[in-house]
Amino acid sequence: MCKVYNTIGCLNALQIHLVRYNIDEFRTLSELIHFRKNYQFHEKQIIADHTLFVQEENVSLEKEILELKETIQQNKNNLQDQLKQKLGNLNQEIENLPATNSKIIPTIKDYWLNLILCIKFWFSQLKFQFDVALFSYRAKKILSEKNKRLAYISGNFQDAVNESSFLSLQAFEKKKEIIENLNNTIYGAIGEKKVEDLLKKLSDDYILINDFCCTFNPPIYNKSNNDRIHSIQIDHLLLSPSGIFLIETKNWSNDSINNSKLRSPVEQILRTNFAVYIMLNNELENLHQNLARHYWGNRKVPIKNIVVFTNNKPSEEFQFVKIVTLNELLPYIKCFNPSFLFEETEMIADFLLKFSEQEKIRSKLSV
Repeated sequence: MCKVYNTIGCLNALQIHLVRYNIDEFRTLSELIHFRKNYQFHEKQIIADHTLFVQEENVSLEKEILELKETIQQNKNNLQDQLKQKLGNLNQEIENLPATNSKIIPTIKDYWLNLILCIKFWFSQLKFQFDVALFSYRAKKILSEKNKRLAYISGNFQDAVNESSFLSLQAFEKKKEIIENLNNTIYGAIGEKKVEDLLKKLSDDYILINDFCCTFNPPIYNKSNNDRIHSIQIDHLLLSPSGIFLIETKNWSNDSINNSKLRSPVEQILRTNFAVYIMLNNELENLHQNLARHYWGNRKVPIKNIVVFTNNKPSEEFQFVKIVTLNELLPYIKCFNPSFLFEETEMIADFLLKFSEQEKIRSKLSV
């Protein structure tokens, strides 16, 4: 089985975007596509959930109001009982005071004790009135708010549902917008996965680098078209016994194929080919020290260009680029004669992997 490095590019891009926007709940592309195709259902489900929530709130308010009325009276009775108990205890203390006599100091002491008990008696009644008033104020305020909310729900049920669901629907619309913007990437991932699955069937003489990205500073200059190449990205870079295959995947409809505004995959892959050629050429001396030398001279590392169309395929053919369907991909790759040992293929792969710059992130999403 072919050895594989890196996640396919479109899937990796999806993972990065979904994690960045905190909507990383999808586990597969199928789940993501199902969600996208059923926006209306999910929107209705949000409204239904909040309708049920408001209905439950209405029932809960009716129950809470009834219980609160009972609690108010019960608490007043409890405070009244506490006051009676307190006053009874104070009266008992007064009755238990010793009888006064004619001596001045004991008499003053008795009056002082009486005064303290009278103050306690008075303060207990005052505190009772304050506690009752404070409790009544707080309870009536809560009761008023609940009655007001109940009246609003009863008279404006749909408005209450709209208000309850507003933030959820707003978040849903934002999620919908983000996923819609990723639509091309979603279907690109489907196409790239089909190609990856095919390439995995190749023998272990092959090495696949998905989403090969590389930046150049200073940029690589292509004088033939006056292009300065600052970076490259190719969907699949396949190292094989017969050389290097640069593979670009397009899951395009006929409309996309005929859309002149879309970037040409032929131009893209030729640009990447030139950059990879320069990368290898710059290391040619080191590479040739490790490649088995032919007595005629240094051996060439062939770089072949393939654009795979997983949906519709253009009828045109292009110079230096092979256009194939999924069914044509493996037969085309296998038609070339091997010229490298696996150790040499692995050495070239190790060299290119040093330049691979795929950004990676932990995500639940897989294919």
